[in-house]
Amino acid sequence: MSGKTILVWFRNDLRIHDNEILLEATLKGAKILPVYIFDTRYYTQSVYQTQKTGVFRAQFTIESVTDLRLSLQKLGGDLMVYTGLPEEILPEIVKKHQVDEVYHHREVASEETKISSLVEDALWKSQTNLKHFIGHTLYHKEDLPFPIKDIPDVFTKFRKKAEKEGQIRSVFATPEKIVVPLHLEQTEIPTLQDLGFEEFQPDQRRAINFIGGETEGLKRLNYYLWETDFLKQYKITRNGLIGADYSSKLSPWLAAGCVSPREVYWEVKKYEKERGANDSTYWLIFELLWRDYFRFMFKKHGTQYFIQEGVKGKSQDLAPNQEELFEKWKAGKTGVPFVDANMRELNLTGFMSNRGRQNVASYLVKDLNVNWTWGAAYFEEKLVDYSPASNWGNWAYVAGVGNDPREDRYFNIPKQAKEYDPKGEYVKLWLPELSERSSEIVHENYM
Repeated sequence: MSGKTILVWFRNDLRIHDNEILLEATLKGAKILPVYIFDTRYYTQSVYQTQKTGVFRAQFTIESVTDLRLSLQKLGGDLMVYTGLPEEILPEIVKKHQVDEVYHHREVASEETKISSLVEDALWKSQTNLKHFIGHTLYHKEDLPFPIKDIPDVFTKFRKKAEKEGQIRSVFATPEKIVVPLHLEQTEIPTLQDLGFEEFQPDQRRAINFIGGETEGLKRLNYYLWETDFLKQYKITRNGLIGADYSSKLSPWLAAGCVSPREVYWEVKKYEKERGANDSTYWLIFELLWRDYFRFMFKKHGTQYFIQEGVKGKSQDLAPNQEELFEKWKAGKTGVPFVDANMRELNLTGFMSNRGRQNVASYLVKDLNVNWTWGAAYFEEKLVDYSPASNWGNWAYVAGVGNDPREDRYFNIPKQAKEYDPKGEYVKLWLPELSERSSEIVHENYM
């Protein structure tokens, strides 16, 4: 082993299992320096006048970083935590601790890749190399049956070819010991107030109490598969709206990298071997493939997902009073019970079901004729499981400017409401003012 000191820069990979940069650093370096930076750019307003990060995700991130620090400490290491700009902070740490190399995971969305470039340029001035690793997807891009530039713009074509000809690597081993430099300075994990938020009380109606961190993420995976066997019914229950167990609810931990997609994949494969495979076990992997697909599409199309015309270059019809309509949609005051219930759940908990997301997005874009990028930016602020590629990719899809092969897909909200909330239980949960309504009229407009 060389006498190298390697800095491991954590971002959306807040775990010690299946983490190539951490394992590789322990194999290649005599000492490693784990670092996480609360980048202040993510705690400011976006160009859409929304917050880049809302309180639910901020809380989840703080919990995830706290859990990562504890995991590293159990291995003999530690995690240095800072608040500021990585391109300013990392070169200072490199200089102070005579770091030989910096490891990090490559991202795909433009803001994240720009931050990597700024760090790379800043480190280059001191002749320090920023080494890039790929570790956010199920498929490693080298194992796909096509180069990124040739990935089909239709998901089904990608999926069939990837499943047939691609391969999924096994997970990386978890390091058994972490050696950090002596006399590391004590660093503090910021509080919500430090990041500009007020303390909040979670709404008691929430579907699940999402607690950030690898420990909780792996616990949830184990619960959903092994403790309860809920995975067996996933395809049947996944369009549910109430409660913790209609879906895996792994998305926040996947988004923050507390759980790796490959860990989920191989755990499902083990489950299939021991308890049997069916449509539901496959469907969880199918959802992971969608996640991969949007990341690869971002790699292929770059910033086109952030512009109104999207990857299809189509213009959207916009209402003359779209600002006013957008405010009503955000507040859950459109007068359409199913839309409003979902928006209120999002505002009060940071979460919404997949079925709800598709409906409220379609309603904003197709019924209200509001700029879809505003909706995507609002989700960016509110969602605890926000991930750039999945969020903007899905919004572009619903808006008809993304990867949907069907022209003008439209969600009939009253029909969807009756199908997925036949007795109005979900609507009444989030709109108590409609609690006296009978199931026959619960979904009728109320304003």
